[in-house]
Amino acid sequence: MSEGSPKRRFDKLPDTRSVLVVCAHPDDESFGLGAALATFGESGTSTAVLCFTHGEASTLGADSGDLGRVRARELAEAANELGVAYVELLDYRDGHLAQESLDELTAPIRRAVEKAKVDLVLVFDEGGITGHLDHCRATEAGIAAARELDVPVLAWALRERVAEALNAEFSAGFVGRRDEDLDYFVSVERTRQYRAIDRHCSQATDNPVLGRRLELQGDHEVFRWLSPPRESALGR
Repeated sequence: MSEGSPKRRFDKLPDTRSVLVVCAHPDDESFGLGAALATFGESGTSTAVLCFTHGEASTLGADSGDLGRVRARELAEAANELGVAYVELLDYRDGHLAQESLDELTAPIRRAVEKAKVDLVLVFDEGGITGHLDHCRATEAGIAAARELDVPVLAWALRERVAEALNAEFSAGFVGRRDEDLDYFVSVERTRQYRAIDRHCSQATDNPVLGRRLELQGDHEVFRWLSPPRESALGR
């Protein structure tokens, strides 16, 4: 692309053999990345999820018993709805991921990439979508591990107008991107994502922000490269 030329945008996710989602909490793979995982899987891509924490510090679902154990079960059920072939749930402390070194966090990602023969890592956008520090650290670790292995990193993002609406309505900290900073504008079918969301009963039952975000997004998802592929690698 020559200097000053417009960014090339795509309407389909990149062709890839195997994609690994790196996320912080059970439900991130469904609430945020569910439509992407379903779309990849339906195109024949093998999908895997590595989740760093059990989500035991959530303020939702506190009356569900052992929340870490409950959310582990919910993750397994949701992954099944999305057709995820492999799930690895680690046991880092929920809410404290930013205190872990990148060397510590990248090691399990590297192992998962090599085990699943992954050629694309999928993460939350920089800023963690919501500003959550665990989200931000999971993305940082995903980028660091993938760069060591020369694997591209694609981020799920929000359009600026969606983030601004959510922040205005809920006094939230969503991070959005201008359209010119995005690489993919993809039409999605959310049936499997909604089924996966329903499996996360402890977190989805009283969650008006989630419902409003999905309403604002409609049937589209947007993505941006954080670590783009080489010209000869992924892409359409």
